[in-house]
Amino acid sequence: MFESSFETINQFNQSIYFCIAQYHNNTLFYQSSVLARPLAVPLKPQEQPYLLTARIHSSQALYAGSESKAASLHWTAERVLSILLLAMGPVAYLHPSPIVDYSLAAALTLHGHWGIGQVLTDYVHGDTKIKVANAGLFLLSTVTFAGLCYFNYNDVGICKAVALLWSK
Repeated sequence: MFESSFETINQFNQSIYFCIAQYHNNTLFYQSSVLARPLAVPLKPQEQPYLLTARIHSSQALYAGSESKAASLHWTAERVLSILLLAMGPVAYLHPSPIVDYSLAAALTLHGHWGIGQVLTDYVHGDTKIKVANAGLFLLSTVTFAGLCYFNYNDVGICKAVALLWSK
């Protein structure tokens, strides 16, 4: 069986060599050692490669069991919040109001909190470091939301502040 395969491959290689030589009309190119190698060689039975299997890494939601639903809802909530933020931009420009200001404060803070939380999940390792990083994130998010609410209550608000930045 392998004998006939080798013969077929050799005939195929010779016909390719002939075509290349005819095309280039160059006998030196035809006799090149690079082209003297077979283009395809079948493997002998003892040389068959081993089939390797590997586990593909994916999100923990696939392996979490009962937490799968919570992870799916969190992923969906992140996407919904991103779409809402896109919609809030034109609304804030066209109809600035305290409701839009406070909604932006909450949405921007939550969006930042979830985003930085994912960065911490990816890059912070070790139980103590994770706890400290998450505590810092909660503190940062709380201060951010409080600061935006303070700005909305005691100053012009987020919508009008952005409009003032654009006007100058």
